[in-house]
Amino acid sequence: MLEETEKLLVAAAQQANATADTTKIITEGSIADNVIKVDSISQAVKDSLAKLNITDVKAVITGENSFLKDALSSLIDLTVAFIPKLIACILVLWLGFKLIKLLKKALTRVLERRNAEGSLKGFLTSLVDVLMKVMLIIMAMDIIGIKATSFIAILGAAGLAVGMALQGTLQNFAGGVIILLLRPFKVGDYIEAGAYKGYVKEIRIFHTLIRPFNGRIIIVPNSELATKSLINHTKEEVIRLDVVCSVAYGTDLDRASEVIRKVIEDDPLILKDPIAKICVSNLGDSSVDYSLWLWTKVDDYWTVWMRIRENIYKAFYANNISIPFPQVDVHLDNPAAK
Repeated sequence: MLEETEKLLVAAAQQANATADTTKIITEGSIADNVIKVDSISQAVKDSLAKLNITDVKAVITGENSFLKDALSSLIDLTVAFIPKLIACILVLWLGFKLIKLLKKALTRVLERRNAEGSLKGFLTSLVDVLMKVMLIIMAMDIIGIKATSFIAILGAAGLAVGMALQGTLQNFAGGVIILLLRPFKVGDYIEAGAYKGYVKEIRIFHTLIRPFNGRIIIVPNSELATKSLINHTKEEVIRLDVVCSVAYGTDLDRASEVIRKVIEDDPLILKDPIAKICVSNLGDSSVDYSLWLWTKVDDYWTVWMRIRENIYKAFYANNISIPFPQVDVHLDNPAAK
């Protein structure tokens, strides 16, 4: 038993000595490797320092040919080139806004001289103001280098689409602007346009309201009134009234003319200048027709129109002047008399 214990102790001592020797060998190997690595790095540094150019070191230290200096130089060049454009853009905007303001005032004065409607004046001045400012901003963008061609193309395409969709409405709008600017007629005028006839009650942007004698309202698109012919019976201050009256055959024409002239002279609403004209205008089947050209003020036209015929009839009746009526002479042939 003692012998076995001694063998075990001897074996354990040998094992411990073997482990220590192995550890020592490994440690010595690691130290050697580290020394080799340190020597390699040192050699690489020495080689790099030997090949390093002093000029390159100076460039690194002073910042020459560096990315930062290139970027700074580019920024300076860009700033120097951009500042004049920016100053020019600011000047153009300042002068442009001043000019637009002056043009707005001039347009307002022109519209006032033409007695344009208040709603039209406000609408047109606002429209011109907006359009001119948009053009000015596009011009300023082009000066500083911002290309506005794509923006303009988009606006043009949108405007074309809207214009095609609202073609009829835009025509009426343009007609309303033309009417309110050129004033071929105004509110209160008596006009005749095609089948429409009556007093102008109101002029709107898209249509005009006409009131005939029957009291109804006719709504006429402005495009028709602006592009087609019309008659303005009340455009001038003085207007001529044409009247036809007839007498029977066998009437003393000189006496009939005197009676008609007396009726005209007694009417205070018939102007003496221009002088009234009285003439025989037609020899009808059963009557001698007189044509009268009477001048009166526009406001008195319908008053004279309604009473002149009545006054002529009363004067003819008072002076025993026959007023004709259709007559037919019938001749009977008597066969027995033959």
